[in-house]
Amino acid sequence: MTRVVVVGDLMTDAVARARYALARASDTPAIVTMHGGGSGANIASWLAVEGAEVAFIGRRGADITGRNRDMELMGYGVDARLVMDPERPTGTCVVLVTHKGERTMLSDPGANAALSPEDLPRDLFANGAHLHLSGYTLINEGSREAGLAALDMARRTGMSISVDCASSAPLERTGAEPFLEWTNGVKLLFANIDQAKVLTGRDDAEAAAKVLTAWFPQVVIKMNTEGALWFSNGRPEPVRAAAEPVDRVVDGTGAGDAFCAGFLPPWLEGKPPAEALAAGCGLAAKAIMHLGARPRL
Repeated sequence: MTRVVVVGDLMTDAVARARYALARASDTPAIVTMHGGGSGANIASWLAVEGAEVAFIGRRGADITGRNRDMELMGYGVDARLVMDPERPTGTCVVLVTHKGERTMLSDPGANAALSPEDLPRDLFANGAHLHLSGYTLINEGSREAGLAALDMARRTGMSISVDCASSAPLERTGAEPFLEWTNGVKLLFANIDQAKVLTGRDDAEAAAKVLTAWFPQVVIKMNTEGALWFSNGRPEPVRAAAEPVDRVVDGTGAGDAFCAGFLPPWLEGKPPAEALAAGCGLAAKAIMHLGARPRL
């Protein structure tokens, strides 16, 4: 099986799920839980639990939460290559979930913002391996050089590369043109509908995917309850997959990351896109029925 090297963000998620409509400037009863998070770390964790050989490159603080995240990744079977930052804390994200399930995230990248090219272990970049780069690494100005260096090293060593678009609001602040320039030629792009609209100006997922194939040979658009589609610049029509039904919605945080982790192994094995999409939708459904962004062992 192809070794996957994930470069990206490591966070602790503080998830507050409101029981009622938010009472602004007052109190709202909620269930608050703490979990490992970060798009890159989530994908690495799901990949490892699903049996892939995976290494994760990131940065953590010299604090107890950083140590917990490090041990957590190793417990999942991830080859965690984390650099300890002596000054910045481990990144934290406050996830506000309304009583209707809408999520708003307040992110402090912490040590993630100091990831540098020197933090990238050269031994992991080798022909035959695959690089998955979290879009947050490029969007965050402090870690951008590390992200660009990872892309350059992967290209020079003949690795296949996939990139996800992170989140629509910071992507919009960064700008579509720079992001497309940094990632142009990457073999596979993951985006959800909102992110695809930021990059292309198109509301329709299929139309956005067709535009994006001018930069990427293959594009996957995640469409929440409508499933996902894959499009290649060599095909007249996209391949679609329906979302997997779920018995209960516990928390949608990190479901998109789980989708990427489900899609990549069959895609790397050369399986048909429909099979990879189905695997992605299946793992996303599994994530939704778990508590928090990471798998539960």
